[in-house]
Amino acid sequence: MNAWDVLLWVAVPYASIAVFIVGHVWRYRYDKFGWTTRSSQLYESRLLRLGSPLFHFGILLVALGHVGGLLVPKSWTEAVGVSDTAYHVVAVGLGALAGLCTLVGAAILVYRRRTVGPVFSATTRNDKVMYVLLLGTILLGLGTTVLGNLTDQPHDYRETVSPWFRSIFYFQPDPDLMAAAPLGFRLHALAAWALFAFWPFSRLVHVFSLPLGYLTRPYIVYRSRDQHLGNRAPRRGWERVR
Repeated sequence: MNAWDVLLWVAVPYASIAVFIVGHVWRYRYDKFGWTTRSSQLYESRLLRLGSPLFHFGILLVALGHVGGLLVPKSWTEAVGVSDTAYHVVAVGLGALAGLCTLVGAAILVYRRRTVGPVFSATTRNDKVMYVLLLGTILLGLGTTVLGNLTDQPHDYRETVSPWFRSIFYFQPDPDLMAAAPLGFRLHALAAWALFAFWPFSRLVHVFSLPLGYLTRPYIVYRSRDQHLGNRAPRRGWERVR
């Protein structure tokens, strides 16, 4: 164990988690009106209807895959009779599908944001940094999965990356595990920690927004002051009886 390993695989994760938690608390307390996606649907909807569902569907599968791959120990899947081959086939298949959907959806959204004038004008520097971190993390993860399997020497991340990730939350971090992982996994992990640290200060906070207030708020009734507004003009002659 050297100083760099401790810095990268102990200090950086804990710093990112601290910024992630404290940043969200600060953002919610002092910037409630900024807790939004800053939707640009009014400017353009055709590309948005295509890119947004693809991206959100893919990113949801990616999140579920990471939960299963990082938080569920290898011994648990073996205990229920799931072989390494079966797990590998499912993980690679769903991972490639999820990554592809996420990447295509994100590419459409970035293209829309770059080519549609009003949407581009509404894009901030914060948005640009967020897209770089998000796409960088996705590309590194997808590249690690695809390239690792094309070489027929896939790395079993459940023996290095997964136990290292869990050890952080056990407060017994083992940086040697991550130091033994291939470079692609290490870069992917560092990009993810950078994304998590930036998360509270970007539009990504909308992930934690649930419209629960809509279930209990009273109805909003709209009335016009003009008594004749919307009244139909009388027709001449007899009206048809239905």
